[in-house]
Amino acid sequence: MAASRDRMGVMPKTSARLLSLLSLLQARRDWPGQLLAERLEVSPRTVRRDVDRLRELGYPIAAIKGPDGGYRLGAGTELPPLLFDDDQAVALAVALQTAAVTGAGIEEAAVRALSTVRQVMPARLRHRVDALQVTAVDGAGTRPNPQVAPDVLLTLSAAVRAREVLRFGYVPVSPPGTAAQAAQAAHADPAATAPRRVQPHHLVTRGGRWYLVAWDLDRDDWRTFRVDRIIPRTPTGPRFTPRELPGGDVAAFVAGRFQGSDGTGGRPCHGEVILDLPASVVSTYTQDGVVEELGPVRCRLVLGAWSWPGLAASIGRFDAEIEVIGPRELKDAFAHLARRYARAAAD
Repeated sequence: MAASRDRMGVMPKTSARLLSLLSLLQARRDWPGQLLAERLEVSPRTVRRDVDRLRELGYPIAAIKGPDGGYRLGAGTELPPLLFDDDQAVALAVALQTAAVTGAGIEEAAVRALSTVRQVMPARLRHRVDALQVTAVDGAGTRPNPQVAPDVLLTLSAAVRAREVLRFGYVPVSPPGTAAQAAQAAHADPAATAPRRVQPHHLVTRGGRWYLVAWDLDRDDWRTFRVDRIIPRTPTGPRFTPRELPGGDVAAFVAGRFQGSDGTGGRPCHGEVILDLPASVVSTYTQDGVVEELGPVRCRLVLGAWSWPGLAASIGRFDAEIEVIGPRELKDAFAHLARRYARAAAD
């Protein structure tokens, strides 16, 4: 009876040690056996027995040969139970709740995953996660974000990782009909889309949309492609040596491209105007500009664009009186558009 009680007392300790061992194996790629023994405060022999127990539970733990020996948690054919600490579980819950604005087409899968993770959480942690209700709002505000099929993201990501030339069809930016209709037609007839050959370097997301940053082999220049317009073609091409991105930082490069520059600076055309509108209204429809309140129905707007006519047109979309502070190029652009619009009205 005493021996039975001893064994029952050892079981909880062994289970806790197995969980600690699994947590350590997930934290880094390779673990020397002696170091694991020291961290768990047990003998190397006990570590070997615990590793065997985890293997019986389905965890693919490989032995590492060498002077000290060691262990590595590998990938298996089945997904055994995962172990998360409190911070990891909360981070996972937040990430799954905000999946709706990623544009990756994984909203329903994220909901199911969150439900699955929640079921296996301890009560104390489940209550914390339930209290964390996150409403994900797309920062783009007025524009709908096109959905990207997960398999397209996986295909592009694999090409980036393998450094393989990618071939794809690219749906025109302004096709007749809706974007969904254009994509459907392009999938039905891939030859109808413009073929591209690129060296893919980065897959990025910005404002709920996905973009591929790549070196265009036919145009001999860097390009940023919207992923929702990409139709991958197989097989991929030969491997390539990565190039250095202008400026060295992909975030700055992508932001620069949206600002009409080569990725090393901001928009080439900047102007300042005063609008007879509340600052709260203007800021709602201005993502990258600077809005300063001058009164209840008056504000200052500093904005940039890829061209002076483009900047004038962007400011002209506000239904309000406009006072141009400068520069002269912006005034000239407004005059240019005024003449063009007058001719259009006359016709």
